Amino acid sequence: MKLKLNHTEIEFEEGKTIYEVAKANGIDIPVMCFNDDLEHFTSCMICLVKDAKTGKLMPSCTMKAEKGMDIITNDEEVQESRKMALELLLSEHVGDCEAPCRTACPAYMDIPLMNRLLAAGKVQEAWKVVTKDIALPSVLGRICPAPCEGVCRRKPIDGAVSICLLKRYAGDVGSAQEKPDIKQSGKKVAIIGSGIAGLAAAKHSAEKGHAVTIFEKEEQPGGKLRYDTAEELLPKTVLDKEINQIKNLGVTVKTGSLVDEKTFKKIQKDFNAIVIASGGITDEQKNWEIPFNDKGFIADQNTYATEVLGVFVVGTAIKPGRLAIKMLAQGKEVAFSLDQYLKSKPVVGETKRFNSRFGKLREIEFDEYLKESLPGNRIEPKSGKKEGFTLQEMKVEAARCLHCDCRKPDTCKLRLYSDEFDVKQKVDNDRRHVTKKNVQHDYVIFETGKCIKCGICVRMTAKYQEDFGFTFIGRGFDVEIGIPFNKMLHEGLKKVALEVADACPTGAIARK
Repeated sequence: MKLKLNHTEIEFEEGKTIYEVAKANGIDIPVMCFNDDLEHFTSCMICLVKDAKTGKLMPSCTMKAEKGMDIITNDEEVQESRKMALELLLSEHVGDCEAPCRTACPAYMDIPLMNRLLAAGKVQEAWKVVTKDIALPSVLGRICPAPCEGVCRRKPIDGAVSICLLKRYAGDVGSAQEKPDIKQSGKKVAIIGSGIAGLAAAKHSAEKGHAVTIFEKEEQPGGKLRYDTAEELLPKTVLDKEINQIKNLGVTVKTGSLVDEKTFKKIQKDFNAIVIASGGITDEQKNWEIPFNDKGFIADQNTYATEVLGVFVVGTAIKPGRLAIKMLAQGKEVAFSLDQYLKSKPVVGETKRFNSRFGKLREIEFDEYLKESLPGNRIEPKSGKKEGFTLQEMKVEAARCLHCDCRKPDTCKLRLYSDEFDVKQKVDNDRRHVTKKNVQHDYVIFETGKCIKCGICVRMTAKYQEDFGFTFIGRGFDVEIGIPFNKMLHEGLKKVALEVADACPTGAIARK
């Protein structure tokens, strides 16, 4: 039997759905409520396709393919319909892809993961998580104003988690135990200035395999961290330790190297790319033939690229600023642009993923989120902030984290498709559903606010004959997924808990 898919005639087996026929012919149609292992019914509506003859939209996962059909899977109307379906699902989705603390961090550090590792005493693993995004964790742990703590969901309950001191602990105790095996690209990067932005750019560029040389006019590296920050606040031994760890990545630091116009032109010839991170623009630098204004050099706000090919600018060389974490974040971000440029790819900088967010916790939800953390007020170091946490203080404070992030940030289909279709989420925090966390199971967790009511868990627990399993409770717009007869989660999932968690298309049911 034959039909047309996107104007191409193909053969198919009778009894197959349009989705199955498309998949067999290499055409990808998004699905969320579909599962190969289960009987199906339509709910999510993001698999819509169009009958080219009638213009009618239909769900491809349940509509049987018929002889002579002419189906369109990817035109503008179909794409817009899928986008609308996603927006409807998101309008009732009470869940964050990433925790508020992470999105508030200019360097986008995975704070909840750091907290979990520290709470478990896995300091070295936590250090690796921190240094993935924070080039100088011990330094930042002492001078950062902690915007992440300002949005911590625990703040209105009994005090924000002491994220900055926890990061500092990871930086002070953890370390690079051996030189990483990095495949070298053969490209050379020059960084002018060794302040916080320049050091971050050097660290992340070296990790991408580029040979990095820092040119610093002073006799020691560190910029304002060394020369404008009080020893009481930031001991030089702490700064030197973290600079040495960056050097150990293969970064060369040339101190006492003032870059003038002549030197800059020579660097342009000798290196494949340049990052200017030298602080506020000087009269000398205005002769470097790079466009500038009254604030500093002119650079793209996303990529930090200037009009001069291969020249990038970060930090206060673009405009005045005093927030160290923002300067450090720019150093991290420019490394992405550099890497793209050196690999002859489009220079777009670090890509931003879709992030669902639902706003502030309501007071009625405090106890729900406290289920996954230790009780108690924010801990202050007994020996004072200068000395920082002891091991036990650190583990207790880290365990206060509420685990606001999603357990499926990389596999949740709702997030992946929302990213693909560039969906905008609209949530009314005053009218949204109350979020609940069912944590009574040893292996999985069920967060009702993240459920899209696809029914996969209902069909799977029925198929594998759980005594209770999941079911639909209520009717119409008020319908919910839950365990019947008011049973607990561990009573409903005794046989296929992990299988159900893995099959859930969102983070609603997930492995602990």
